[in-house]
Amino acid sequence: MASLNVGELGEFLREQRRNAQLSLRQLADAAGVSNPYLSQIERGLRKPSAEILQQLAKALRISAETLYVQAGILDEPDLDRGDLGVAAAVLADPSINARQKQALLQIYESFRKENGHQAAGGTS
Repeated sequence: MASLNVGELGEFLREQRRNAQLSLRQLADAAGVSNPYLSQIERGLRKPSAEILQQLAKALRISAETLYVQAGILDEPDLDRGDLGVAAAVLADPSINARQKQALLQIYESFRKENGHQAAGGTS
C-alpha cells in the first residue's frame, strides 16, 4: 500500500475543486459532508475515509481511484496489474469497515505477489 500524505491530498482536492469552479460550500453540499470537515481535509488536518473520498470524487466528477491514489490507499496504477478494479470495489463496499477493507486489500496483494513470484520462478 502507498503511504498517506494528508496534506498533499488536501492540496489536490483544493486544486480539483477550483478547476471545477466550485466553492468549498458547494462541494461540501454536493458530496454530503459538512463545510468545516471539507475545509479540514483540504488543510491536511483530517484523513477522510474511502467512502468520503468516493463521495468527493463523484461530486468533482473524477474517478474515486484518483483520490484513493492521492490519499495513499492505492498505489499508483500499473497498467499490467489489473488490480485497480478489485481494490476500488473493496474500498467502495459500505458493508465492511475501513479496517476490514485494509485487511482484504493486504491479503489480496499478498496473493498477487505470491503468484507473481511463482510465475517468475517458472513454477505453477
